[in-house]
Amino acid sequence: MAEQTAIFAGGCFWCMVQPFETLPGIKLVRSGYTGGFKDNPTYEEVKAHETGHTEAVKIWFDDEVVSYDDLVALYWQTADPTDAMGQFQDRGDNYRPVIFVNSDEQRAVAEASKAQLQASGIFGDDAIVTTIEEATTFWEAEEYHQDFYKKHADVYAEEKQARDAYKETYWGVK
Repeated sequence: MAEQTAIFAGGCFWCMVQPFETLPGIKLVRSGYTGGFKDNPTYEEVKAHETGHTEAVKIWFDDEVVSYDDLVALYWQTADPTDAMGQFQDRGDNYRPVIFVNSDEQRAVAEASKAQLQASGIFGDDAIVTTIEEATTFWEAEEYHQDFYKKHADVYAEEKQARDAYKETYWGVK
């Protein structure tokens, strides 16, 4: 087994866990904060735009079962790559779409995938604004944010409605 990690930001981390966690080869998905300047940020600080961080998920995966390419492809289906200032009902830079890479190989995959997505025309003339940035320290979110979709199924169902509509409209996925 060759365990690797990937970090994606695409709006509220509550809605980013489940799509990845259900893939074969995924070992663990944790919600957290990254990309900012404050050590040990809290949810309230990130939400108040005091840290520069964005909500993200860190994924531990077995690359012999699921590839990084597969994770990036799923990422495009879970986060609107044309909205730089948030995702769906979540607005602000703390919800910006980012692929955080931790190697030259991940950067190459992410850049190629982004270019392919832009060239596909699936979003018409809208630019793919998701940034690709070097991974920095990933600060795990408070425990009450972990596995949110399992702990609060009713709230999660409401939160993901707009994301589900996006997936169906652009990707034909229900």
